[in-house]
Amino acid sequence: MSKFFVALLIGAVAGIIDVIPMLLQKLNKYANLSAFVFWLVLGVVIAYVQSPLAPWLKGLLIAEASAAPIAIMVAEQDKKSMAPILLMSAILGALVGLAAAKFAV
Repeated sequence: MSKFFVALLIGAVAGIIDVIPMLLQKLNKYANLSAFVFWLVLGVVIAYVQSPLAPWLKGLLIAEASAAPIAIMVAEQDKKSMAPILLMSAILGALVGLAAAKFAV
């Protein structure tokens, strides 16, 4: 399987993990779809970015930098959501970085 499709698969798995708690909270379909697409894209971005950093740190930093504008925008409506967004981005970003380094080569 090509690196691109493996990266998409890694992003899809991260997206599913991120969306499950959102479905349990009954968030709207646009929020769920947005989170899933966010991780689908980040799976590819993290896999293709060349960096001297450890894979987990590269993934964490890219995910946090990408999630920060979303967290700020969401904070306007719900300040309590900012911390979970950034926490999930850090955790999943690090995991996507590790998975990409191992499987998307």
